[in-house]
Amino acid sequence: MKTKGLSLKTKLGFGVCDVGGNLFVTIMGFYILNFITDVALLGAALAGTALLVGKIWDAVIDPAIGFFSDRTKSRHGRRRPWMLGGAIAVFFFMILMYTNPHIQSQGWLFVWIIVVYCLLVTAYSVINIPYGALTPELSTDYDQQITLNAYRMSFAVVGTFIGVGGLFIVDMVANKDLGPMVMGAAMGAVICVTALITIFTIKEPARAVEEASEQQDFLKTYMAALKNRPFVLVLVAYALHMAGTNVVQAALIYYFKYIFEGAGSVQLALMPFLVMALVFIPIWTVVSKRIGKKWAYNIGMGLFAVIVMAVFLFAADRGPVFLYILMALAGIGYSTNYVMPYSIIPDTVQLDYAENGVRREGAYYGLWNLVNQIGVALALALNGWVLGWFGYVPNVTQTPLAKLGIRLLVGPISAVFVVAGVAILAFYPITRKYYTERILPRILARDKAGG
Repeated sequence: MKTKGLSLKTKLGFGVCDVGGNLFVTIMGFYILNFITDVALLGAALAGTALLVGKIWDAVIDPAIGFFSDRTKSRHGRRRPWMLGGAIAVFFFMILMYTNPHIQSQGWLFVWIIVVYCLLVTAYSVINIPYGALTPELSTDYDQQITLNAYRMSFAVVGTFIGVGGLFIVDMVANKDLGPMVMGAAMGAVICVTALITIFTIKEPARAVEEASEQQDFLKTYMAALKNRPFVLVLVAYALHMAGTNVVQAALIYYFKYIFEGAGSVQLALMPFLVMALVFIPIWTVVSKRIGKKWAYNIGMGLFAVIVMAVFLFAADRGPVFLYILMALAGIGYSTNYVMPYSIIPDTVQLDYAENGVRREGAYYGLWNLVNQIGVALALALNGWVLGWFGYVPNVTQTPLAKLGIRLLVGPISAVFVVAGVAILAFYPITRKYYTERILPRILARDKAGG
């Protein structure tokens, strides 16, 4: 089934869920570490470790969510029942996560952060993994998958804007404890509502329930996915990109607070970044149809790496306005990270079906989310550790050494991850010709035989 057969209502209904998805990523990427260190007052190194533990937990359960999602049988399909439970849970856990527990003991505060964070990321995964698995179910067409994901990622940028608005909420509320909690409630409500819109708008293909019974056991399912070389290449590249970009995200709030000493704001810096990312989504979509998804993705992320190095070398001495300009340029490159990976992964899922005759989208998106979370976990933990190593102390003027640590995060450390991802993705083999000549005919043959 090709995307051109889908109604505009379906495309919009599918895409809107990523308003909440990317809002979640934005809030967690830009603010969670700062909330833990500067509001809840957990030490930076412990904060990074707590987030790493939470992400390890998330990495453990994500494959299970994908596995059981593939096997779910209901009259509402395989994916939407999971999304419904996650949507309700994430609202409550967002509030709990951003409520200051006022725990004096560093040990018990460390435990509290881990437990609540684990609950929150579990709820988010219960939405996000089944949601991602809908993509290859809705389309098998190489180019049209780019278009479908362009809808999704346009909404994702909107979600990022709303996430930035959440940072404004924190600043607007005078009470230092109440601001984050209000923000958590507001953002949790948006995540919940946008997921519900998708749940009640999208109708899963009729074949989905039938395919729920055509599955292998857990070990064989994931071994088959990990033998899919193109999938593994894009999986590792995306994890490295997410690690690099999340290093920047988590460190920017410290950059404005301590390098610029309150001049400018991370919210204002994000505006040109997001505007340019949104503007360039359709442009990169057209470019990718000409030069291929892989090369469009690599060019964009290569540009992002160059810009963060420019931030390290020049921004501290030139002030916030110069950084805003660099952020706009970074948004042009980062726009590819919204569209390209989510257009590439369905091709690898379809390759598996063409070769093995089993549809296991949930397993693939479970692994995708797992490795994504590992990348994010590594970034957040690394930020906390680097801050600790360089002598960071919250809410005071930082030493030159601590400022250097912050600048290294928004620069070389991030760039290393991104460049490594670009290098690995260069070996990704599936082109439009490869897909249309070697994958799609086998898919159509299998579907015809099944019919």
